[in-house]
Amino acid sequence: DLEDKLSRVDIIDPAKMTGNVIKFGATVQVVDEDAKQEHTYQIVGEYEANFEKGKLAFTAPLSRALIGKTVGDTVEVKTPKGAKAYEVLKVAYK
Repeated sequence: DLEDKLSRVDIIDPAKMTGNVIKFGATVQVVDEDAKQEHTYQIVGEYEANFEKGKLAFTAPLSRALIGKTVGDTVEVKTPKGAKAYEVLKVAYK
């Protein structure tokens, strides 16, 4: 199983990426519109994900909602506690 996964690995260097559209590798600053709290997340692969370190898997509901959005866009995400709305404040690739 591990050999199969390693044979399909693509190395993506976010530092070589640019733009203001959110895609894999982006570091995104958002504000929770209800709690008025800002959060910064990087969209990463499933095996790199670590919520406590601000690394969200590209398959996570928030990541899926953010991909393709730009600064100023608002996304709504269904959570176990109900729907949450986030506004995109900043997009960076580093």
